[in-house]
Amino acid sequence: MTTNQEFDQVIETCRDLFEMKTKDYGTAWRILRLSSLTDQIYIKACRIRSLQEATEKKIEENEDSEFIGIINYSLMALIQIELGFADKADLTSEKALTHYNVQVKKSKDLMIDKNHDYGEAWRKLRVSSLTDLILQKLLRVKQIEDNQGQTLVSEGIDANYLDIINYSVFALIHLTSKQN
Repeated sequence: MTTNQEFDQVIETCRDLFEMKTKDYGTAWRILRLSSLTDQIYIKACRIRSLQEATEKKIEENEDSEFIGIINYSLMALIQIELGFADKADLTSEKALTHYNVQVKKSKDLMIDKNHDYGEAWRKLRVSSLTDLILQKLLRVKQIEDNQGQTLVSEGIDANYLDIINYSVFALIHLTSKQN
């Protein structure tokens, strides 16, 4: 299976969950400011790191659902960057899914370009390294947010979210291949 196919498979799982949750909750997430979404993603990434480091677990969980959450929250964040946050759930489920798909395409296009340039180096990374890279990107996003979006030479918040999505997809591809 190619990386493109694996990407599509992971995103299909994420999209299905996004769609079901949108039917359950509507688009209540539209009221979240970007910083709130960043914090939600940060909590999920910290939870993954905690699962990876724990020698004893009180609750038997795996990392998969947290990576899926990171992908979906990151896509919501990209939608918020595009539309701005709202005072109410102002999108239909169908419209939200259309915006979701636009952002997925941007993420996949970036993944294809970087895979071409880097020769799929991500395949040699451990899931724990991908988690650390996600946490690093989140700390960068938080700093840019604290600077009111201003950067001197760095890429913007949206580029960091796109990388976070792709790192999460790669982690899920690795985790799926270990399960099979």
